Amino acid sequence: MLPGLAHRRRFKDLSENELVALAISSEEDDARIYRTYAARLRTDFPASAKVFDGMAAEEDGHRQRLIALYRDRFGDTIPLIRREHVAGFYARRPVWLIENLGIERIRDEAETMERDAQRFYEQATARASDAATRKLLGDLAAAEAGHSDLAEALTAANLDPGTRDLEDRSAHRRFVLTWVQPGLAGLMDGSVSTLAPIFAAAFATGDTWQTFLVGLAASVGAGISMGFTEAASDDGAISGRGSPIKRGLASGVMTTVGGLGHALPYLIPDFWTATAVAIAVVFVELWAIAWIQNRFMETPFWRAALQVVAGGGLVLAAGILIGSG
Repeated sequence: MLPGLAHRRRFKDLSENELVALAISSEEDDARIYRTYAARLRTDFPASAKVFDGMAAEEDGHRQRLIALYRDRFGDTIPLIRREHVAGFYARRPVWLIENLGIERIRDEAETMERDAQRFYEQATARASDAATRKLLGDLAAAEAGHSDLAEALTAANLDPGTRDLEDRSAHRRFVLTWVQPGLAGLMDGSVSTLAPIFAAAFATGDTWQTFLVGLAASVGAGISMGFTEAASDDGAISGRGSPIKRGLASGVMTTVGGLGHALPYLIPDFWTATAVAIAVVFVELWAIAWIQNRFMETPFWRAALQVVAGGGLVLAAGILIGSG
């Protein structure tokens, strides 16, 4: 059994006062999460931040009603019972796993939170015997079910179509600047800059294993270099390009991937088979780069293809000629 599981209570074993205490702590947690989302969004998405402020205020109202009920029935001392104390109970993902994934991901998470809360109150209502407790829990289940309407009302009040479109475009721009642009630069560098040393080594030695080692070293080295360079070049505070760690990670990983794409075929023992596969991979990589440029950077596809494929082809040819000489 995993550590800690033996000390958890089963939901069906909770008493009514424990159910209400669990509801109180859950409402506190959800309000805190919504306020965290609001704080995270306030600078770049102020209208959406107001929506989450409103949802946090709604959870505060639920908590106050639950506390009033608890005092009337059980007294002033509320036991500390949290989600993690109940076996099989739904859990909230750590906020740091969600808040950096974009505004749409945060909105989706909020919808999941409301559905989870609705199911909890429905199950708690079925367990309650006291009429007042049963009524309140049932009312809160209905309220959680209607929170999609509340969210829509708050959205309508704070997010008119123009503002929503502006926030969505801002989120897309941030995604492109933080992840796509550094990743694309890394993929281009890794795919193109490693062509010459890998194919030069291949045709100079005729040894697939040695060629693979050269490609591995070139790819990893280029990835580390590009990652640190991107992270150190701009902290994102003024440019708005986002976290330097994220950009460095995107650039470094994609640089390594770009180089390994045509290094891995040299694990094939037969030289000409490995070379044919590597050349095919090169052209797939180059066309993929052209597609990404067209999709996210709005570069006309054929212009991107001409620049990337033609340039990559010249570097490939240079590597083969140098290695053959």
